Amino acid sequence: MKTLYKFILKSYIGPFVMTFFIAMFVFFMMFIFKYIDDFVGKGLGFAVLSKLFFYFSLTTIPMALPLAILLSSLMTFGNLGEHLELTAMKSAGLSLQKIMTPLIITTFGFAIAAFYFSNNILPYTNLKAGSLLYDVRESKPALMFKEGIFNNSIDGFSIRIGKKASDGKTLKNIMIYDHRAMQGNNIVLAAKEGTMEQTNDKMFLVLTLFDGVSYKDITDNSKDAQTHPLIRDTFKERIIRFDLSEFKMSRTNEDLFKSNYQMLNISQLNEVVDTLEKNNTKQKNAFTSQLKKNFYSKTTRILTDIDSNKIVSNDTIFFNKLSKSQQLSVIEHATNATRSTKNYVESVAGDYISQEFSLIRYEVEWHRKFTLSIACIVLFFIGAPLGAIIRKGGLGMPVVVSVVFFIIFHVLSISGEKLAKEGEMPAYQGMWLATVVLLPVGIFLTFKATSDSTLFDIDAYINPIKNLFVRKKE
Repeated sequence: MKTLYKFILKSYIGPFVMTFFIAMFVFFMMFIFKYIDDFVGKGLGFAVLSKLFFYFSLTTIPMALPLAILLSSLMTFGNLGEHLELTAMKSAGLSLQKIMTPLIITTFGFAIAAFYFSNNILPYTNLKAGSLLYDVRESKPALMFKEGIFNNSIDGFSIRIGKKASDGKTLKNIMIYDHRAMQGNNIVLAAKEGTMEQTNDKMFLVLTLFDGVSYKDITDNSKDAQTHPLIRDTFKERIIRFDLSEFKMSRTNEDLFKSNYQMLNISQLNEVVDTLEKNNTKQKNAFTSQLKKNFYSKTTRILTDIDSNKIVSNDTIFFNKLSKSQQLSVIEHATNATRSTKNYVESVAGDYISQEFSLIRYEVEWHRKFTLSIACIVLFFIGAPLGAIIRKGGLGMPVVVSVVFFIIFHVLSISGEKLAKEGEMPAYQGMWLATVVLLPVGIFLTFKATSDSTLFDIDAYINPIKNLFVRKKE
C-alpha cells in the first residue's frame, strides 16, 4: 500500500508544481498589465522592480493555489484513468476513496498551509507591496529630454534642446526659460551648444552652456511695462546645476498603511471589528440623546422665552393665542431648529454609513482567511472525481474543464464579495457563496466517480436514443 501511495503522490506532485507556477505566472502578468503605466518612464532601478515583482508574485498565491490543486488533481486521475491504472487499482479491490487518500491528506496539508499563509505571511506581503507600489506611483517620471520639445519636469524651468548627439551628453541649440520668479517668461537663456551629465550621486544635473546669451526683462515698476527695459548678457561658458532630488523615489513610512484591512491578521481583525461595533453602538445611543438635547429642549426653551405662561407641556402650546409677531418668531426659530437638526441627522447618518462599510470590509477580509483553505479542499473534490470520470490526462481536456470550473468559482467569489461590500448581503454569505455553490457539485461528482458513472460518456446518452428508434422500427 505504501508503494501505491508513493506512486500516486509522485504522479500528483509533478503536475501540481507545473500548474502552480504556470498559474502564478499568468496572474503575475495580469498584475504587470494592470500597473504597467505606473512603471514606464520612472527610471526605477533593478532592486526596486525586483522587490515589487517578488512581493506581488507572493500575492498571487491565493489565486494560483486553488487553480493548481483543481488542475493537477484532474490531470493526475485523468492520467491514471487513461492508462488503465485506475481500473487496475479498482480491480484489486481498492475504492476510489482509498485511492484518493494520500492526495486528500496532501490537500488538507495544503489547506492548513494556505491558512497560515493568508493569516501570517500575506498581510506582511500586502504591506510591503502596497507601500512600495504607492511610492512608485507617486514618484516622478525619469528626466528625459527629447529633441525640439520643451521639458517642464524640473520645477521652475522649461528646457528645449534642438539636437542631442549620439553620446547622450553633447547638446545643440539649447533654450532655457527660468520661471522661478513666477513672473512669466522674463528670463531666457540660449546657447549654441552644451553638455549635460549627472553627478555621481544622481542628485544634480550639471548643464554646461557654451557661446550663449541670456535675457532678463526688468519689471521693477509700472513704467517698465511701457518701456520694456531688459538686461542682455553674453557668455562663453556657463554652468547650471539642477536639483534632481525630487526625481528620486522616497519611501513612505509603512506604519501609515498598517491599519488597512489587507495588512491585518485574524486577531488584529477581531480587535478592529470589535472596536468598530462598539463605536457604532455608542453612536446609536448617543444619537437619540443628542437629538433630544439639541432639538426638543431647544424648541421648548424658545417657546418658554416667548411666553412661559402659554406652555402646557414640552410639546403643547396655545399657538393661536400668541400675537402675530410671536407666531412669526416661533415659526422662524422652529425652522432654524429643524434645519439644524436635519444637518445633524445627515452628518451622523453619513458617518454611520461610512463606519458600517468600513466594518464590512474588515469582516470580508476576516472570512477571506478561511475561504482560501476551504476552496482548496472543495476544488480538489471536484478535480479528482472529474479526472476519474473523464479519464483524459495531459493539458488538453483537463485544462478546459479546470478553467471552466475555476471561472465559475472566481465569478461567484468576486460577485459575492462585491455584494457583501455593497451591503446587499452579510459578509459571511458573500464570502462563502462560491464554496456553498460548488460543494454540492464536488459531492455529486465524487459519488458519480465512486459508482463508475459514465457522466461524460456521450455514447451513454446516445445509445438509449438509438435503441428507442430501433424498437419503434421493429
